[in-house]
Amino acid sequence: MLRLLMSALVILLVLLGSAARADEYTDTINLFKNAGESGSLLESAYGYAVFPTVGKGGAGIGGAHGKGRVYEKGKHIGDTTMTQLTVGLQLGGQVYSELIVFENEQSLKQFTEGNFEFGADANAIAITAAAGAKAGTTGTSANVSAGKKDAKTAGGYRKGVAVFTVAKGGLMYEASIGGQKFSYKPR
Repeated sequence: MLRLLMSALVILLVLLGSAARADEYTDTINLFKNAGESGSLLESAYGYAVFPTVGKGGAGIGGAHGKGRVYEKGKHIGDTTMTQLTVGLQLGGQVYSELIVFENEQSLKQFTEGNFEFGADANAIAITAAAGAKAGTTGTSANVSAGKKDAKTAGGYRKGVAVFTVAKGGLMYEASIGGQKFSYKPR
């Protein structure tokens, strides 16, 4: 069990070791623009945060980490980091992209003021196919993706925020309690 946890953490660290290139942000934004509901929300959004690569691993205790950028009306205004700690039934590792869409100035402002977080999630990820749901104090989302090129998403705003994920790879079963916490640094 310990060997499996160590292997998952090593894979996670290797994946996170390479910083996202500028075109990875553009590619990820375009992926979400062409993926169902996330595309229509992006068109009218006041702002958004995009994480091209989030790595996640766990065996009983898990964690995730990703670096991203925050945009206001399409302009890059700062950088963000997501950290997650989970406890519960979980095993494996996964890599995914995440998009957080802000409906209005107030919801973006809450994010950029710091200490923004989501709680309680449960999902199942397998290779590049994914299905999941998230619920938290700040918002909820649902998503399904068949792969990077043909991702499908569904969801809407909850308290001015919508969250979408697209699996990039990995294999992870998870029924855990934890939360995503975000930091923000202006550009």
